[in-house]
Amino acid sequence: MFARSAAKTLASPSSRLFSSSSARQTKVTVLGAGGGIGQPLSLLLKLDPLVSNLSLYDIRGAPGVAADVSHVDTSSEVTGYAAEHLDAALEGTKVVVIPAGVPRKPGMTRDDLFNTNASIVRDLAAAIGRVAPTAHILVISNPVNSTVPIVAATLEKAGVFDPARLFGVTTLDVVRASRFLASVSDSSPSECNVPVIGGHSGPTIVPLLSQLSRGKRLQGEDYDKLVYRIQFGGDEVVKAKDGAGSATLSMAYAGAKFTGLLLRGLSGEKGVITPTFVKSPLFADRGIDFFSSPVELGVNGVEKIHPIGPLSPQEEKLLEACLPELKKNIEKGKAFVA
Repeated sequence: MFARSAAKTLASPSSRLFSSSSARQTKVTVLGAGGGIGQPLSLLLKLDPLVSNLSLYDIRGAPGVAADVSHVDTSSEVTGYAAEHLDAALEGTKVVVIPAGVPRKPGMTRDDLFNTNASIVRDLAAAIGRVAPTAHILVISNPVNSTVPIVAATLEKAGVFDPARLFGVTTLDVVRASRFLASVSDSSPSECNVPVIGGHSGPTIVPLLSQLSRGKRLQGEDYDKLVYRIQFGGDEVVKAKDGAGSATLSMAYAGAKFTGLLLRGLSGEKGVITPTFVKSPLFADRGIDFFSSPVELGVNGVEKIHPIGPLSPQEEKLLEACLPELKKNIEKGKAFVA
């Protein structure tokens, strides 16, 4: 039904998290640097040799995080900005990473976060459009299926939307799929590079296990359990933290990993391919204009959106369950801005 994907060329889980220091360096801004994701994310980005300047912003705590992170013995310069200095934090930035927002608590879905996080993301997007309209924007704030369309619609209103520069970070789904498949197949995550398509919540997460030999061997209850764990892995963390937060550390790792991949593409490295939630033509005929699939990253941001490749009958069913839910999420984001 679908064309063959370039999944075998996806950035491996064992790939270096960061790039060669010989490539061009870049200013990166983190919006929400004082939070549970923002703090470890800022630390990880401080380690990336492609980051020359790290700009940390939050409504509270960012100057302290910046002072702390700035002591790490890598070359990048770190500056912290308080609430009233958002424009200064964004000036001259090439990449903006947005983990700002409230975390999930037990019993909450990502969609429950919408009313609070939607307005936060909209306001940050408006500032980016005004101060750094050519920046590449990486959205971590949940629900990603809705917040990415919010950013797009906000930038469209400002007349500066470039679909090649907007990304929803779905890397945690890829990280979980690789780790969880490795644990049930007695192998290394580096051998379990699972493409994950669709969106970034529950049934919109579609792992393409059949595109790996180890994943293809799973059948019946074992397959169903693994798919469920990949789709709802965040619930494990929320429950285990017992009201104290959500998946902050693994999300920070995934966010830094995707940022590193983008920086490699922006620096001119060829063949950097990873799933990410972008404006996409793959299911436009179904009224779905944002979709996560393997994307080639390059000097312009999105260089090529790859087809998703062949699907098993189980994956066909997962995709059919994903699409109407994803469409609803996307429309909710658009309606918020409208």
